[in-house]
Amino acid sequence: MARRRKGRRISGILLLDKPAGMSSNAALQKVKWFYKAAKAGHTGSLDPLATGLLPVCLGEATKASAFLLDADKRYVTTVRLGEKTSTADAEGEVIDTAPVPVVTLERLSEVLESFLGDIEQLPPMYSAVKHQGERLYKLAREGVEVERKPRTITIHDLACLDFDGVNLQLDIHCSKGTYVRTLAEDISEALGTVGHVAELRRTAVGPFSDVDMVSLEQLEALAPEGFEALDRLLLPIDSGLMHWPEVRLNADASHYLQQGQPVFCPGAPSSGWVRVYDHEERFLGAGEINHDGLVAPKRLMLAE
Repeated sequence: MARRRKGRRISGILLLDKPAGMSSNAALQKVKWFYKAAKAGHTGSLDPLATGLLPVCLGEATKASAFLLDADKRYVTTVRLGEKTSTADAEGEVIDTAPVPVVTLERLSEVLESFLGDIEQLPPMYSAVKHQGERLYKLAREGVEVERKPRTITIHDLACLDFDGVNLQLDIHCSKGTYVRTLAEDISEALGTVGHVAELRRTAVGPFSDVDMVSLEQLEALAPEGFEALDRLLLPIDSGLMHWPEVRLNADASHYLQQGQPVFCPGAPSSGWVRVYDHEERFLGAGEINHDGLVAPKRLMLAE
């Protein structure tokens, strides 16, 4: 006999403004508790030091979280030049210092431009990357350093927002897998010194921006009003996939697709991922155009 999952069968996406000093999982559990949700997941961890956008997926929306993990991100960070720390951010101990040279805006612009496009990045020891089944950050806490392989990431845009000669504030638009702490260290080195991330805030994940974020304090204030008030804050499941084209199926095609069968849809794209809706405009989930030009079901996400 299958065990019944405890909690509400609620589906949607909450754009949480994660506070500093809290792990992403702790923030997720808080949201899950407020909503009494049966199922919840987030779309990529933020360091405890970091604040900002953490999309939390509830119910069927957890099936969309994998697609958001692959999405581009945007951050605003402050890099403090002249001090290197053990963790590459303000949480670590200062392990090295170096003079900060006078950096002209022209030189700064040249350095930032050199990091645009596809670049190789070495994952930091304080990261969730696994080495022989062990998380690197666990090894780092034991004082163990292992060899890591560089990864190719993409910096789409890198703009200076403010610079006082020591504190460099940057707006970063990057691909998945980018370590801002490593980028901060590499930029500091290119400027002729050392540095670390003093502050970090995520402002965008894929199609989501920080405009509609909700804080834990706001959730706490709304909780006494009941689930109806909290549920109004949730975005629909398909909101994270709006950059994909949509296809709309007739009643028969909708039925067969939900049975796991690829279906024909007039006007569908010739390839790629699609958002699939039925004849009543109900979102069915993620589909992919197969080699026969049919819409194949890949991840059904039926709101409960």
